[in-house]
Amino acid sequence: MTAKRLQTNLDGEGLPEPSAWETAPSVAFCCDWRGENADPGRETEARLLWAPGHLFIRFRCHYRRIYVYEGQIGRRDRLWLRDVAEVFIRPAEEDLRHYREFEISPNGDWLDLDIFSGTRSILSCNLKSRVVLDLSASIWTAEFAIPMNCLTTGFNPRQIWHLNLFRIEGREPDRFYSSWRPTHTARPDFHVPEQFGELCFS
Repeated sequence: MTAKRLQTNLDGEGLPEPSAWETAPSVAFCCDWRGENADPGRETEARLLWAPGHLFIRFRCHYRRIYVYEGQIGRRDRLWLRDVAEVFIRPAEEDLRHYREFEISPNGDWLDLDIFSGTRSILSCNLKSRVVLDLSASIWTAEFAIPMNCLTTGFNPRQIWHLNLFRIEGREPDRFYSSWRPTHTARPDFHVPEQFGELCFS
């Protein structure tokens, strides 16, 4: 996947203008975590932009139903137990099993985690995010601005990072777990860094 350098100013919420996203290459996926059972009604498209201080990601998610937590919107632990779009990112200098996890839900709840050898802790990033729900088209769109200092201490756009993209929708027993790069585990498991794809910056 390629993150394109942002060439325009940010909007009033600290996120890219809508036209800026069109300059970024997209990837899309609708198969489950094993690369099987394609469901176009739950397709996820993702695009990435970058600036020296931030990495920006946009998810555009087709959905069948919405399943979210009720109450105040904000950082929420165990967000993955509801509908989410997720990105796992490993900067070039990190160990295979040390990466960051960012999640966002259709109602705007979010979560930022540091994952190291199977343990997790809150990153406490100064994230900016926005979610728009289009009920008529059954699509929700989420944008993230992740401070670069939550990812690396010395960003170098010439280095290759690694990442994977995921989506979870619905209630058990019909919950749908999809991924950009299949993890091929017997049961749904996204924490397989060996299967991360490459992230390049241009």
